[in-house]
Amino acid sequence: MNTITLPLTNVRCMRCVNKIRDAISLLPAIQLIDINTEQLTVSTESPLPSLFDTITALGYQVGYHYQLPISGLSCGRCVAKIEQALNERHDIAHFNITKQLADVSGSISKQALTDLIIGLGYQVVTSQIQYHYNFTLTGLSCGKCIAKLTTALTQDNIDIITIDKNNLSVTTSLTADDIITIVTTTGYQATLNTGDQAPDVTNNPIAPEPEPIIASQGTATQLLLSGLTCASCVASVEKAIKAVEGVDSVNVNLAERTALIYGQASLQAVITAIENAGYGAEQSEDDQTRRIRQQQQNQQTFKTHIRNATVSLALGVPLMAWGIFGGSMVIDSTTSQISWGVIGLITLALLVTAGKDFYINSWKAFLHHRATMDTLVALGTGAAWLFSMAVVIAPDLFPLAARHVYFEASAMIIGLITIGHALEARARSRTSKALERLIDLQPQTAIVVENGQETEQPLSAVVAGMTLRLKPGAKVAVDGSVIDGNSYLDESMLTGEPLAVHKKIGDHVRAGTINQQGSLLFKAEHIGTDTMLARIIQLVRQAQSSKPALARLADTISSIFVPSVMIIAILTAMAWFYFGPQPASVYMLVAATTVLIIACPCALGLATPMSVTVGVGRAAELGILIKDAEAMQQAAGIDTVVLDKTGTLTEGKPQVVDYKIYNTLTREQLVQLAASLEQSSEHPLANAIVQSAQQQQLDLYPHSDFMTYSGLGVSGTVDQQQLLLGNAKFMNQNNIKITHAETDFDFIANQGATPVYLAQNGLLAGIIGISDPLRKDSFSAVKRMQKMGLNVVMLTGDSIKTAQVIAAKLGITDVVADVLPDGKAAQITLLQQQGKRVAMVGDGINDAPALALAEVGIAMGSGTDVAIESAQFTLMRHSLHGVADALELSKATLRNIKENLFGAFIYNTLGIPIAAGVLFPLTGTLLSPVIAGAAMALSSITVVSNANRLRLFKPSQQHQEK
Repeated sequence: MNTITLPLTNVRCMRCVNKIRDAISLLPAIQLIDINTEQLTVSTESPLPSLFDTITALGYQVGYHYQLPISGLSCGRCVAKIEQALNERHDIAHFNITKQLADVSGSISKQALTDLIIGLGYQVVTSQIQYHYNFTLTGLSCGKCIAKLTTALTQDNIDIITIDKNNLSVTTSLTADDIITIVTTTGYQATLNTGDQAPDVTNNPIAPEPEPIIASQGTATQLLLSGLTCASCVASVEKAIKAVEGVDSVNVNLAERTALIYGQASLQAVITAIENAGYGAEQSEDDQTRRIRQQQQNQQTFKTHIRNATVSLALGVPLMAWGIFGGSMVIDSTTSQISWGVIGLITLALLVTAGKDFYINSWKAFLHHRATMDTLVALGTGAAWLFSMAVVIAPDLFPLAARHVYFEASAMIIGLITIGHALEARARSRTSKALERLIDLQPQTAIVVENGQETEQPLSAVVAGMTLRLKPGAKVAVDGSVIDGNSYLDESMLTGEPLAVHKKIGDHVRAGTINQQGSLLFKAEHIGTDTMLARIIQLVRQAQSSKPALARLADTISSIFVPSVMIIAILTAMAWFYFGPQPASVYMLVAATTVLIIACPCALGLATPMSVTVGVGRAAELGILIKDAEAMQQAAGIDTVVLDKTGTLTEGKPQVVDYKIYNTLTREQLVQLAASLEQSSEHPLANAIVQSAQQQQLDLYPHSDFMTYSGLGVSGTVDQQQLLLGNAKFMNQNNIKITHAETDFDFIANQGATPVYLAQNGLLAGIIGISDPLRKDSFSAVKRMQKMGLNVVMLTGDSIKTAQVIAAKLGITDVVADVLPDGKAAQITLLQQQGKRVAMVGDGINDAPALALAEVGIAMGSGTDVAIESAQFTLMRHSLHGVADALELSKATLRNIKENLFGAFIYNTLGIPIAAGVLFPLTGTLLSPVIAGAAMALSSITVVSNANRLRLFKPSQQHQEK
């Protein structure tokens, strides 16, 4: 066993410490020796990644992180050599090695890491460009905050010039984003003063500005893409982006024409890679700009498609009508040769104007050794035109029966496919309506109050700490706290809760919510991307760009689909040429062209992203935040819902309701001692006891030797009295006799309250009964889930008798009580071993181990930062009906995806053989390429329209009160 001490960051209180302690207790082969808010010490035989990942998932940072510039690496073998050496060390958690940079996390010291790299024959670069940055700080309130941030910034590559509560000046080799990340993870906010930025050069004659990099740390950079037409394009763009050094992962959304990129790559390098692959990319700095640009692109695309379709059909429809109503389309004279030659030239002009994008894109694809939907269209229409033109120029080379021209097919195919794209673009633009409505919630101005004067200023001018006025009917501009006035705010756009919420002094207000009546003064606390609304928008965008496991099947097929279709078309042509009836060349042309045209992979590529985009957006409208599409697929298969009691089934606002005393203490003295002991605890039951003492205006004594025991209770010294406060298990562990109090314990528990024992100097002093009332909608929500066929389990650390009383009121028959936090995780594992697919519903903080183990973790109600980051689903309104809504919507979304994929697969499975001519022996005719073009366009429109049905999704039962 090796003993390792690691620094901790962002651990603010004992509750955080206990949370980490509970999580570590679940890790095998890791023994916790000591922990406080600054560091932890463990003894371990296993590598560090599991420890680092567990603590990071809880919202904290652990260990050291180095980014060392290195040199002397000439190839992948050099990189592999360093990686192998790092893999063999057990004090390194994570690393990413390139030929220029070693990015390493762990307990290893910087000197030891440097020595390791040098010992392998490479160099660590110590002379590099230094940059000078000035930041505006927010969230620092005292000298302790300054000291905490100073400690976080004390690194070899950061020199602090000045620091106070409002300003930070540093010289560093890191980027400004790196410094902001350090400040943010420490619990504060920093804004770069770009006008004051100036580089300092060390051993380098030229110091360029820091190049923009793709974001990491759970955020992402979004690029707007152009030139994508099908799933093959998506695969090509993703491959090009992933090849850029520093990119960790990428999700390309065909429905939105966007790429969401994670990593530490150069933004310009990513854009260049996309352009080199034959597509276009651009970045929009903010949501409003991005939205305007996307709308402009959609409008321009729609207008272009409509124009091209109109021109194509204006030529194709008359030509087709001529053939249908008896006109000759055969070259049988000089006159017909000249007339059809003119039409052929007009058709050529059409192909190089209205149809030019198909040919340009297919040529780009050919240059990059790939094939796309444009390749199929270009080959099909091009073959039809070339064959027809060959017949016009040299009709004698073809038998009389084969002198048919197909100029109308080229024009009609271009027209029908283009009008299909236009209708698809119009329908596709509706998929992001939910996200646009969220963006619309953000007002562009705010009323700032300075020196008693109210002025309306742009939102960009608002900084944390300003006092803002909120008038009736106005939207809240930023997150903040009310400092004067009271009013009712409509928060339904964020929480899905229809009833307005009363706000008074001290209450929080969220950006985007609407003031109904009254006037408020509030202090700005979180602005810009730090507001809850901005984080919700970012979360929705990331979820819409994610892919469920089901999409991998479509991606795999799409990657080989177009080349396979081209092979099938060639085989079809050969079969008709060698074995078909005369004129073989005509049958060959029609069959091969029809195969190419009908086998468009557009529908296949749109099937999943369209449904995910609409489903995630609809969830946001219902107050459900979804981390990724994979969570939706998991949620669709859930058969068991495990509910935490406190704060989930109950209000989460416990109150003291009863007392039992077994010595000479009065009720006031009993509560006074218990509250004095619990005044440093953040447990809900502790807060109830302290509030009871405050309501009785009891003075609290100082305490010492305070210790907390997770899932059991607390101990300490108050007024020279040794006190223990906790459950029966805690009393028995400390040899406190409680048998004479069992009757009182049962009486309190049978009322649905939680009995808590207080022992004084080794003897039982009394019992305090604490009740947390059930939420009004808990009964109806549980019944609703049971009607959905879900097995509902109540899981609580409360006593079995109290738990059974609560469960009986709710109609829950499966109850697991008197369990510790790690016991909750064990119960989840036990259910999974029984073949159950489990959704765990809790507050996202105390239940973190269980939430992590379940197939789906659902955080209730408060919408706190930790809840959003730790759960796969976060319910912005505190109602169990949100759980049922989330599961119903997930099933509807997965069903919609399957419908789209089934339609796309069936379309191609049936369409390609029919196009190849399998029905020819029965019908004596081949499918027309024109009909194939119409069918291809219809398939894409069908998929898009089916996905948009999710926008009409309504939960089976709206919020009820019982």
